[in-house]
Amino acid sequence: MKLQLLCEYAGIDCPKTAENTEIEGVAMDSRCVIPDGMFICIRGRHTDGHAYIARAVAMGASCVLTEKGVDVEVPSGTLHLIASNTRRAAAYLFDAWYGFPSKRLKLIGVTGTNGKTSVTHMLRSIFEASLYRCGTVGTVGCESAGRHLEKQGSDILANMTTPDPPELYRMLAEMADDGVEYVLMEVTSHALALNKVAPLCFEAALFTNLTPEHLDFHESMDAYAGAKSLLFEKSRLAIINSDSLYADRMIAHASGRTLTCSLSGGADYTAESLECGERGVAYDLCSGSSRIRITCPIPGGFTVMNSMQAAICALELGVSVKTVKTALASLSGIKGRMERVRLGLGADFSVLIDYAHTPDALENLLRTAKSLKQKSGGRTVLLFGCGGDRDRSKRAVMGRIASQYADHVIVTSDNCRCEEPTEIIRDILRGIDPSKPHTVIVDRKEAIEYAVLTAERDDMILLAGKGHEEYEITKTKRLPFCEKEIVRAAFERRGRRNETTDPTESDK
Repeated sequence: MKLQLLCEYAGIDCPKTAENTEIEGVAMDSRCVIPDGMFICIRGRHTDGHAYIARAVAMGASCVLTEKGVDVEVPSGTLHLIASNTRRAAAYLFDAWYGFPSKRLKLIGVTGTNGKTSVTHMLRSIFEASLYRCGTVGTVGCESAGRHLEKQGSDILANMTTPDPPELYRMLAEMADDGVEYVLMEVTSHALALNKVAPLCFEAALFTNLTPEHLDFHESMDAYAGAKSLLFEKSRLAIINSDSLYADRMIAHASGRTLTCSLSGGADYTAESLECGERGVAYDLCSGSSRIRITCPIPGGFTVMNSMQAAICALELGVSVKTVKTALASLSGIKGRMERVRLGLGADFSVLIDYAHTPDALENLLRTAKSLKQKSGGRTVLLFGCGGDRDRSKRAVMGRIASQYADHVIVTSDNCRCEEPTEIIRDILRGIDPSKPHTVIVDRKEAIEYAVLTAERDDMILLAGKGHEEYEITKTKRLPFCEKEIVRAAFERRGRRNETTDPTESDK
């Protein structure tokens, strides 16, 4: 691709003498540079791409893009370009490199602390029921018309909901080539703050909620909200949860048509005649003189707002009422979101896996579990930990919530990364009520086995934090870790133990 085209789109000054230079590839990682390629220097939180210029040139880079104000030396004979913000420039460069794929797609972005995955999953079900080919970008992975898109990055420890530009724009190009019409994308605050989606325009954008999270990165709720609000500056339609304290912030930044929704009234769309139970939720979605009965088989009060927003978005984009109702009513569940582990008819307790890893999500999960247990009895047993190298302020808060709502708490590890698991657990225990039943087992596999082996009749065991994840991140490795497999193996062990127990010896 001609350097002039790349520079023009990214707003970079290109020397006249180099306009016709052919660029054979674009890379943000010096290890991915190819001969006659461009290397983009990115200043990260832990490493600085400017320190790898020599390596990139040795790999064959003919052009290096650095950030304005950074004092660097570029080897003689290598073209040196400068951008005011190389992260923003990178997004435009990769979009151009992959042929501006978003121009062939309709994008729907979902942002907020919790609920992004559920809303995008619901939207996909609705649009697929309308016979649209769909793509998804998010926490659970990326798909193009039902085909899983493999990650090709070099960082095995990366775990990004919204991929970095080299991956994101390649995937969008694959979706466009596959004939995808709608892309349902989880757009994180990191992606917005770091300009990953700078070139993109969205057909619709949805705001779910905002509660404390990622403060290790944003440092304040104001900055966190500010990052989220950027999505609504680039969307033709904004659908805002007006029950959130940060709704006005999002509305103020909306550049297109704006609609609000609420569970308590006073919005463009409201939920009335609400029913919540073990078999899911049902409510009337009301707007003006319109009243549509919505049912969804996923239990929990949070399902009401999630399904409301998905329904509103689809209806406003022209999907029929019948399709919306049918698609939501027939949802089969969402991986890692209140997902039941199937143990067979012999199980007299239940195990659910959920991604809840923030205080708000954990409280919603426990409240839902409590409401379900009121009818069946038994204990609510919560197993959870907190991720390492992430916001430490939430750990004690989650400990307090855990001991407030669960009958028994098992504190363990969850992606410790570069921190010591015992230190993370110590932070959590500061919020645990010492008078409430709780157990500490550092090894998560052993903790899950303990929960299953000690389960009592009608217990509900909640494995919180990992959800869809089937790995455990340590300092240097991403290790296979499937909670469902561990639960089933422990359940089989429990069965063998019960079979070998002599009833006549049990009281001795």
